Amino acid sequence: MEIKPIKTEKDYEKSLKRLELIFDANPNSKEGDEAEILSMLIDNYENKYYPIEAPDPIEAIKIRMEEMNLKQKDLVGIIGGKSRVSEILNKKKKLTVEMIRELEKFLHISASVLVNNYKLAS
Repeated sequence: MEIKPIKTEKDYEKSLKRLELIFDANPNSKEGDEAEILSMLIDNYENKYYPIEAPDPIEAIKIRMEEMNLKQKDLVGIIGGKSRVSEILNKKKKLTVEMIRELEKFLHISASVLVNNYKLAS
């Protein structure tokens, strides 16, 4: 087992191929330990060079609604009346702190996702 930091794209590709070979190794074996360490190195490299941006809060709401088979009308009472729901989902109005609290409970979306990159209404 020769583990080195992943510094280049070539190192990254080589690490992915090696991980693919040992992925199903017994966790209590040398190869299992190697897979665990390699996974951490790959994750670190990907976070640095291929970061995934948090979704837009409104897009996160729409995605969760789709996952839960909800329609706009299902948010009436959660974030306001029918027109307010439409304004929020069409980005014509901003979420308030109270709306975020209610959406967090109802849709089980972390408040940090709903606040991320988003200016709240006063």
